[in-house]
Amino acid sequence: MQTRNPILDEFAKLTTGAMGLAQAAGEEAKSAFRAQTDRVAAELDLVRRDEFDALKAEIAALRAEIAGLKGEEPAAAPKPRKKPQTGTSTGGTPAPDAAG
Repeated sequence: MQTRNPILDEFAKLTTGAMGLAQAAGEEAKSAFRAQTDRVAAELDLVRRDEFDALKAEIAALRAEIAGLKGEEPAAAPKPRKKPQTGTSTGGTPAPDAAG
């Protein structure tokens, strides 16, 4: 036969309540952080990635239309930029020059 311990029951209730409170605080912190970053992005005049991609596609379409009106072959889309290399190999030692 098992008896109920009121101290353990109370501890379980407190733990459950604390977890709910911690989760709510985490959600609140996340939304506050997002609002702050959105405000900073707006102040810096930054655009979101989806807006950038939409404008990029629109510019490509307009360039193709202009090329078609001029009777030219549409130019190829520009290649994406590559990140500059750091000059080190995977071992962390400097890469050798062409001179040796």
